[in-house]
Amino acid sequence: MNQKIQGIIAAMVTPMDAAEAVNLPELQHQTERLIAAGIHGLFCLGTNGEAYALEEKEKREVIRCVAEQANGRVPVLAGTGCVSTSASVALAKEAEKLGANALSVISPWFAVASQEELYRHFMTVADAVQIPIFLYNIPARTGVNLSVDTVCRLAQAGNIAGIKDSSGNFDQILQYIEAAPDDFTVLSGNDSLVLWTLQAGGKGGICGIANLFPETMVSIYELWKKGRFEEAKKAQDSIRAIRNLFRLGNPNTIVKLAANLLGQPVGPCRRPFWTEDEKTVNEISRVLKENYLNAR
Repeated sequence: MNQKIQGIIAAMVTPMDAAEAVNLPELQHQTERLIAAGIHGLFCLGTNGEAYALEEKEKREVIRCVAEQANGRVPVLAGTGCVSTSASVALAKEAEKLGANALSVISPWFAVASQEELYRHFMTVADAVQIPIFLYNIPARTGVNLSVDTVCRLAQAGNIAGIKDSSGNFDQILQYIEAAPDDFTVLSGNDSLVLWTLQAGGKGGICGIANLFPETMVSIYELWKKGRFEEAKKAQDSIRAIRNLFRLGNPNTIVKLAANLLGQPVGPCRRPFWTEDEKTVNEISRVLKENYLNAR
């Protein structure tokens, strides 16, 4: 399955109803929609999936729902990283039982861990399961950055298969690609860097914008794979307008607001990470109409 974890993997939102309860029927629908769009993999319980705001029972329900709905058609990655190593191990084992094909394990947050502590944390989780593990580096949210040396040490473990880097630091992505073993999969967690990561030797990206325009994101990879770079670059450049909206607030909120405006009823983010500010909604609506809806 590790060989199939490449291309465009959707960083799925977790649909919720008006009362902020997880909407499993809509999650099933979104899973089908993304697969129909040609997505190469599904990642539930990441940042866009609001894993930080979900209870353990809800996380299990989300993993089960996505894995069962995907039914082996595309690989399913489940975010199982928690603040403590013991909690991360427990959720990793549950995800493996529930049918996840691979795990994404974010660095612990709030208390800053040393590189040695991070190494021991990830190795302990890796030793507890049989399925591949992808490190998840997002220092803006965790307060800690996985160094190139630490990633290379972890890459020696048999089932630590790759990394999603959401640092936005392209030089660091390059260093991961250059220093890690050839079979170690480097994925961009920044949608704007997908094509450039592919050009540099990475394997693709885990993309939040895939919730909005999955066909566009898939085309970046498919066109690049066929050697049609200029067309792939045009597709890559086309998402700039929607990503520029992240200046308006929490990216998770912007993605869900945009999805709802596009007719995908994924509901709100779990509060306090939500807004219905009229100016924000109107600006998102304007950008969608001017840059995307009129072009269809």
